Amino acid sequence: MSLASFLAELDALAAEAVKAFAAAMDAAALEAARVEYLGAKSGKLKDAQKGLGTVGKDDKPAAGKKFNEVKQAVEAAFAAAQERAGSGDAAVSSGPPFDPSQPGARPRLGHLHPLTQTIDELKDIMGRLGFSVAQGPEIEDERHNFEALNIPQAHPARDPLENFYLATAEKLGAGPMLLRSQTSTVQIRVMEAQRPPVRIISLGRVYRPDTADATHYPMFHQIEGLLVDKHVTMADLKSTLRLFAKSYFGGEVHIRFRPSFFPFTEPSVEVDMQWHDRWIEMGGAGMVDPNVLRAVGYDPDEVSGFAFGLGVERVCARRHHVTDIREFYRNDVRFLEQF
Repeated sequence: MSLASFLAELDALAAEAVKAFAAAMDAAALEAARVEYLGAKSGKLKDAQKGLGTVGKDDKPAAGKKFNEVKQAVEAAFAAAQERAGSGDAAVSSGPPFDPSQPGARPRLGHLHPLTQTIDELKDIMGRLGFSVAQGPEIEDERHNFEALNIPQAHPARDPLENFYLATAEKLGAGPMLLRSQTSTVQIRVMEAQRPPVRIISLGRVYRPDTADATHYPMFHQIEGLLVDKHVTMADLKSTLRLFAKSYFGGEVHIRFRPSFFPFTEPSVEVDMQWHDRWIEMGGAGMVDPNVLRAVGYDPDEVSGFAFGLGVERVCARRHHVTDIREFYRNDVRFLEQF
């Protein structure tokens, strides 16, 4: 091909591409023009580039220079068309013209996770019953997670297979550290720093290497309650839990205690709640064991107390008729937007 013919073809291609981009009235038309002229595999500019091989050797520098100029012009025309489309220019916008007198479209906003909603509501309920909120670390030492809670060294709850121990802590010489397995650790820290009376709740994440199923998860949330004062009895515990359940679930709710065993309470009970003719196990409770009181410097002959721990996921699931607590962690917007 002669140089004159090649240059004429490039000029015609540039004029055609610029006209096509200027005529694109919407995003679809602009994309079609881009593919036709700038497509990486079959675009007309790509075909023109192949024509460089047909030009004589002496004419190649001039032909290459002209091709680059045409390519830049076509790309500039495409960029200008994109800018017009992005700025909402009437020449390239689709649909009816903007009417400022029409009401705006309501944006789709997120909301708090159902477990966060539950935690906030539980704080409010227990606050009205006179309990203040206490916080504690999620990484704990063995004293606060076990020893001060009257859990001896040989107890199965301290088995490494039943806890998330942190190997890094021991390598750094910090002693055995683990992700807390219960929010009772907060009770110990509060009692170490405060003399009776104590009336607190702690809510937060706890960790146990449980197999995930409909009622268990390796990370879950607990609400822990503690009241220590003079003359505290099991009747106070049951009354508190009954008021808590009635406030959260509404309607008629019954509380049932079943004898159980926990190292940090004596006597210990499992707490069941009946709502809508069905009994549901919600957690454990009992009178604070005298050994726990002694561990924080309290005199068990002077004060007594009760403690309870309930699973937030179970409470939330029971109220909202959720049969599998794993739904709370699947991040399925179709499920979460119901709350």
